Amino acid sequence: MKIDFTAIDHVQLTIPAGSESTARKFYGGVLGLEEIEKPDSLKPNGGVWFRIAGAELHLGVEEKSGKTKAHPAFVVGNLNSARVHLIQNGVEIKSETEIPGRQRFSFYDPFGNRIELMQFDKQD
Repeated sequence: MKIDFTAIDHVQLTIPAGSESTARKFYGGVLGLEEIEKPDSLKPNGGVWFRIAGAELHLGVEEKSGKTKAHPAFVVGNLNSARVHLIQNGVEIKSETEIPGRQRFSFYDPFGNRIELMQFDKQD
């Protein structure tokens, strides 16, 4: 049997307890994402959710136990403009190893979560 995947519903990253305000400033303010309300049943857990490119980004409360390679990668329409915007907002950009057919870079959110942005090269 083959699983028929049709979409990504959400990506979850972690933030420390009590840092929802910082998350809102960074993800809502700097990145310009729309905050969405968490279900009442999950509100006691803390965290904050956002809408991103037809999916959701869930920031859940959890204390980190060290660095990880785990990260989401989001496709953007204009990578160079995104780079300039992030730098203007004090976000440090990290170049990534080249992959044929795509341009990309990564950065860390205020909680140490690595986020990758990429743009596919245009096909002739």
